[in-house]
Amino acid sequence: MTHRYGDVLALDRLDLEVREGEVLAVLGPNGAGKTTAVGLLLGTLTPQSGAARVFGAAPDDAAVRRRRGAMLQVSGVPETLTVAEHLALFRAYYPSPLPTARLLEMAGLGELRDRRFGKLSGGQKQRVMFALALAGDPELVFLDEPTAGLDLDGRRRLWDEIRGLRVAGRTAVLTTHYLEEADALADRIAVIHRGRLIAEGSPEEIKSRTAGRVVRSVTSISPETARSFPEAVQVETRGQHLEIVTAEPEALLRRMFELDSGLGDLTVVGAGLEEAFLALTGGVTGGVTGGAGGPEGGT
Repeated sequence: MTHRYGDVLALDRLDLEVREGEVLAVLGPNGAGKTTAVGLLLGTLTPQSGAARVFGAAPDDAAVRRRRGAMLQVSGVPETLTVAEHLALFRAYYPSPLPTARLLEMAGLGELRDRRFGKLSGGQKQRVMFALALAGDPELVFLDEPTAGLDLDGRRRLWDEIRGLRVAGRTAVLTTHYLEEADALADRIAVIHRGRLIAEGSPEEIKSRTAGRVVRSVTSISPETARSFPEAVQVETRGQHLEIVTAEPEALLRRMFELDSGLGDLTVVGAGLEEAFLALTGGVTGGVTGGAGGPEGGT
């Protein structure tokens, strides 16, 4: 699929397959083309070259829409309706919807069922959008940043429900800025950068695409000096710590101790998904983070 916005090439011959019964995480920096790809699969956009097919049909076909759900960041949900009223409305669109009680349970909304949408916090609204996406008991669901703004309990609850979709044989396409989330949930990860698919595989396969170790320490060595080390693949600062990704940890440590004999709080661990993502995108993060986001707002 290829798609442009004027002179901007958003997707460049993207070939992306979503497999039945999997959780596919689509990762990429801001502007990589993730939202455009999802729009093409939902039928809200039409590819200018190539084709998008869902269940063997056009994405905007009525039969396809009845079999899929979508949780998007942009919505026109009326603020005057209660949570229960919204669920009743969305359930009416589908031939075999999930029971309202089950939807409230899945999203942790039981105590909020009679509250108007406009009176909810940002995190609570996010949970309502999750419930609406699952109202029709979809075979395929698109989840765009599903845990943004949720607190730890809410995030873990949604993680469990997303895992439950896979157990039930459902398929989920997850777009997220949180690499921890992709690592925890995805069967397969697709990394998009500048409109192209640059890597695809299981989380372990993606992580194997980078150097093997992360050396983390408190040191007087500056990031600029560390980047000049021939053993350093990536260099980042996190608070007081300097983190260096390397395939040669022993040689790197010898060099560091020569420059800073007071090197402290030293750990050496295997490279994770964040390091692999940085290596694949040339160090471009664009909003992607290794953490799982800020807390949910108050009630």
